[in-house]
Order: sequence, then structure tokens, then C-alpha cells
Amino acid sequence: MSYEEILTRYEPVIGLETHVELGTATKMFCGCKTDFGAEPNTQVCPVCLALPGALPVMNRAAIEATIRIGLALNCDIAEWCRMARKNYFYPDMPKNFQTSQYDEPLCVDGYVDVEVDGVTHRIGIERVHIEEDTGKTLHVGGATGRIHGATESLVDYNRAGIPLVEIVTKPVPGLGGLAPEIAKAYVAELRDIIRSLGVSDVRMEQGSMRCDVNTSLNRPGEEWGTRTETKNVNSLRSVERAVRSEIIRQSGILDGGGKIHQETRHFHEDRGDTSPGRSKETATDYRYFPEPDLVPIAPDAAWVASLKAALPEKPSTRRARLREEWGISELDMQSVANAGAVEIIEETIAAGASPAGARKWWMGELARRANELNIELAAVGATPAQVAALQKLVDEGKLNDKLARTVLEGVVAGEGDPAEVMAARGLEVVNDTGALTAAVDEAIAANPDIAAKIRDGKIAAAGALVGAVMKTTRGQADAKTVRELLLERLGVS
Repeated sequence: MSYEEILTRYEPVIGLETHVELGTATKMFCGCKTDFGAEPNTQVCPVCLALPGALPVMNRAAIEATIRIGLALNCDIAEWCRMARKNYFYPDMPKNFQTSQYDEPLCVDGYVDVEVDGVTHRIGIERVHIEEDTGKTLHVGGATGRIHGATESLVDYNRAGIPLVEIVTKPVPGLGGLAPEIAKAYVAELRDIIRSLGVSDVRMEQGSMRCDVNTSLNRPGEEWGTRTETKNVNSLRSVERAVRSEIIRQSGILDGGGKIHQETRHFHEDRGDTSPGRSKETATDYRYFPEPDLVPIAPDAAWVASLKAALPEKPSTRRARLREEWGISELDMQSVANAGAVEIIEETIAAGASPAGARKWWMGELARRANELNIELAAVGATPAQVAALQKLVDEGKLNDKLARTVLEGVVAGEGDPAEVMAARGLEVVNDTGALTAAVDEAIAANPDIAAKIRDGKIAAAGALVGAVMKTTRGQADAKTVRELLLERLGVS
């Protein structure tokens, strides 16, 4: 059954739980650094290792960042709330409980508006709460990187205790076949909002933003179906693919008379589908209770008001402003936003490129490469400054578009900046009139019939001879100069 046919029989309901690591200098309850990529177990102390007698102290910057996120998501901020202990065992959690929030979150009842195909959809936010991250377990000796088949497991506690914000949506029904695209658009908008606040780098490829995707199906008019939870989806494209694959998988089971099991699932980037994780048929008893070692959180109303007044421009407002500045249509800006390219194009323009030139490279050649490699656009291998420099070489006539694409290949391959690649590969446009005149004469002599047509006034035929010269010069001739010389040599004004 095709995806379109599935949607005539079933209605999807989605929900998203997004974890964002805050970019604070130190951890949530201690003074350990939070630098990404440090040697394993070098950013730890008695507090984050839960050694006996160690007591936590709240990170004010993390609380402030969480409130700012809640305000940006149109949430109500609690006048009083507290931390709780979420008790469960996992090897990378040194305390055997996670300090989190339970029935008293810091931020509640917000929303995010996203636009897909010209229609605005409001995604309700159930809660935004603060907690600490766990460590990281590395399973080695197996083929998949998971515990099954591994010969040993290593634990890095550098990440344990880093401030983590969890943003939970309300269930979102009524999206129909657009559910995958809207899920992707929501995560993209959420990422843009948080990045605009400067509280996290929200780099999904590094795990500082991770998304759990809940999906269920029901027949029209019936109660919502049993949901599955696809864990730790780490790219915008994968969020969309995870929802779509679960809709297809669940519909096949239901059509066959089977039952959907409530479970966690793992998304496979290479195959674009999910596999079972662990069963969640019954609610896990985490034995929550108030954290006795931390005082309650009671944000001062004046402080919250000052934070709200200082919020930056909303990404949606910024996009509308940039759309006017760049002179593009709403549809074009939506394509830029869907590609996650707003900021990177803006940076390219700031580096000296025209809006049209910046969009051409990021939404064309570089977007194509990112899609082929299944990576985010920012990870494709070129910087805004390099793209601006590439366009400058084109504007100066040192490169044509064909040569520029070849230079760009060298840039993303790590061969250097555009000027360095151009020089190393000998790709600069040939503007030497003497050399070009010789190539033009050679093309005329080799194609007398075409030359005769041009002399008789059929100027359009000149394209064939221009192409011959471009082939001779390996695409390095300036096509406009070649055409002018060609017509001059043939006596055509």
C-alpha cells in the first residue's frame, strides 16, 4: 500500500520529546567543565561522580536559560517548583537516579507555530523542565555499536551532570499525511529558537540536541492508537523519515490484524526504518520524590519579566525581515528554512556575497551534497566565508560557474580556500585574447559549415563554436569573450 493510500485509512498522531544540552561553562550541580570532545573522564568530580558526602549546588545560569527557553516557547513560568529524584539503574548514571523534575516543571503550557506548504500549524508545548544529563556508554567489539554482540562496554562520565532541558509537546493529531514534514519543521523551528537565545549550540550531530519521536495510528473516528517512541533521532531529515517509516510499519501490522506494542524503537540512518528497543507495556515506576539536597526554585517575577523583555527577535520574525532584504518569495524562504540554511546564508552574505549568490551555492550544489551524504548543511565541509570568497571569484570573472563548482569540490574536500584550490588546480578563467583567438580560429577552421551559417546571419549557430572553444580550453575560457571574438573573426557585428 502506498503512503497516500495509508492516509485514507489511518490518522497519525505524533508527539516529540526533545532534549537540549545547555551551553553553560559548568555542569548543573558542580563546577566541572562541559567542553565537548575532552578526553574521557577528565571533566568529573565527587559531585557528578556521586561520591559519598558530595552535595549538589544549583547552576543559576542553567535555570535562567531554561526560563528563557520557556518564555520563547510562550510558556507560563512557575512561581515555585522543585527538583525530584528519578530513580532507575543504568551504567552511565553514577548516582543510580537522575536529578530531574516531575509534577512541578519550571515551564508549562506553551506553543510553537510552524509553517508547512503555506499553512501554519500550532504545536502545543506540555512542559519544559530542567534536569541533568547522564554519562555516555561505548559498546565495543560488535558490529552495530550497541550492547548486543559487544565484547566490552566503556563508560565516559564527562557528560554526566551537564544541564539538560527537556521540551515535551502535547499530542498532535489531525496532521494527516503532513505529519512527517510538520515534525521536521517543528524540530527545525525549535532549534532556531534555542540557537537564537544563545543557550545551546543545538548541534544534533554532536548530541547536544536529541529528539524522541512518538507515533501512533488510528482509524478515523476511533480512539488514538498505541504509540511507539523512536529514541535519539539526531537530524532533521531523520525526524521526518522516522515518522514516515513508523506510519508505514504500523499500518502494515494493523492491516494484517496485528497489534502495535508500546515500546521504544531505534532509527537506522542507513535503512531509513526502525527496530525494536525495549517494551513499555506498563508505566515504569521511577519512584519520584522531592530532591532533599536542593532548595526549591522560586523565580522572582521581576527577574522573569526582565528576561522576557530581553528576548531576541523571533526566528519567524527574522525570516520575514530577511525575506524582504533578500528579495525572495515566501516559498523560497520556506525552502531555505526547511533546509536549515537561514543562518548560514545570512553569514555568507555578511562575509560579502550577494543574497542571490549565497542562496545559489547553499541551496544548490551544497544542499545536493548534504542530501547525498545524509548530513546537515552546516557539516558539508564549506564555511560561509569560503562560499562568499568563491562567489567573489565568479563576480571578478576569475571563475565561471562550471569552474566554480570544481573549485567547490576541492574546498569541501579540505584542499583549502577557493583561491588556493583555484591556483593549485589551475582553474582560473582564461582571458588572454591571444590564446583565445587561436582557439577561436581553430574552431572556425574545423567547422566551416557552421561558420558559413553564422556569416549568413544565423547568429544562434555561434553557440556550437563557443562550445568547441570551451572544450578546447577545458571550460576555462570566458564564454562571453569567446563569443565576441568569434563574431569579430567572422565579420559579424
